[in-house]
Amino acid sequence: MSVVIVGGNERMVRQYKDLCSAYNCKAKVYPKMGGNMKNIGRPDLLVLFTNTVSHKMIYCALQETKGQKVRIARSHTSSICALKNILEAHVPCNA
Repeated sequence: MSVVIVGGNERMVRQYKDLCSAYNCKAKVYPKMGGNMKNIGRPDLLVLFTNTVSHKMIYCALQETKGQKVRIARSHTSSICALKNILEAHVPCNA
């Protein structure tokens, strides 16, 4: 399963990826706006940390996945616990 995380804390990118790999998921993390938002691809789950991201970045991520069958999870906080709760709710087979 592939997961794209938009927003969050730059210092926690490694921890986000490690937690996703513990749930057997490949993760791409975009903590801030950049030109590489065009290569989101076709993820199974799009996680939006709404407190640490701009409206423009959320709009860009949603436009990139428009028309695809993508589950979208929004969280106001960008903590590891919030990501863990999202993964437990959306990943079918927990590790």
